[in-house]
Amino acid sequence: MGVYFNKITSLLDMAGCPNRCKHCWIGHSPNGNLSINDLKYMADSFSPYTDNLEIYSWFREPDFKDNYKELLDLENKLSKNAKPKRFELLSFWRINRDLEYVKWAYNIGVKKCQLTFFGLEEKTDYYIGRKGAFRELLKATEILLENNISPRWQIFINKDNIDEISEVIKLSEKMKLKERCLKINNSFELFIHQGSCDGENEKLYDIRITSDDLYKIPEEFHHLLGVEEKILFNELLNDSSTIDLREEEPVFYVTKDFDVYPNITSINPWLYLGNLKTDGVKKVLFNYKNNNSLAQKISFEVPLCKLAEKCGNPNSTKLFSKDDYLIYLLNQYCKNL
Repeated sequence: MGVYFNKITSLLDMAGCPNRCKHCWIGHSPNGNLSINDLKYMADSFSPYTDNLEIYSWFREPDFKDNYKELLDLENKLSKNAKPKRFELLSFWRINRDLEYVKWAYNIGVKKCQLTFFGLEEKTDYYIGRKGAFRELLKATEILLENNISPRWQIFINKDNIDEISEVIKLSEKMKLKERCLKINNSFELFIHQGSCDGENEKLYDIRITSDDLYKIPEEFHHLLGVEEKILFNELLNDSSTIDLREEEPVFYVTKDFDVYPNITSINPWLYLGNLKTDGVKKVLFNYKNNNSLAQKISFEVPLCKLAEKCGNPNSTKLFSKDDYLIYLLNQYCKNL
């Protein structure tokens, strides 16, 4: 067939998300309301091109559709020599609205669940884009513990909310989360990072944390925050290599309109591979396999030194991991062509 893969993972955005988080690396788009037949169509499209197929009914908010139990069963049925994972993710929106949800989650093997904060109430509601989100996160924490699932708190930070880190940590201590997780033979985790710099989070570049903010962050989290942009910039100026974004086991995002993008960065036009219905899966996979999307082509052909020279900032002290910075440069380069 010419476009056969060792494994394909395909995720369909059946329902979207109740939130509009300002850190969302995938990017915002209107919610959909796709059917079970749509999920079957996606799975049937990719199935002939691999012996190992992993199918998901979501890539934004897990379990956002009311028939989430049926959808998980169907994901497992449609997958081939693979089992869909939970990634320690649940919908805190549904936790607050569906009494059976967390019990069901525990019974299918969920032992930890990640919850995302952006500071205290005002900042968290602002960043999630929904009034009441902060209180729902606290209530979700309690409901999880009542059902023997440990919460894992992550705090996303920028210059406008970094001063609230200590207050969120104090809140976790006041709620005795460490001790309560131990009582259910689990552990409480809290971590801090600034996230990548693509999708919605790219719009926050101007308030991204810098090295002079590190004193405000507990040292145990510094290793998660990367290094100054200018250090990465200077390193890349001497790097003439290119990056092949193709993988033998690709992951594909399929939107509510059946547009297909590789799971590399946010959903951008320069990564568009085609439409499953109008172009067909064979063309989509051919485009991926042959680096036909603009971003794949640029990444494969343009040296890193050129990406840095054109789109990097030699004076910036903003903090990045190297991988996140490379994706940031690629997106900037493609956007400015």
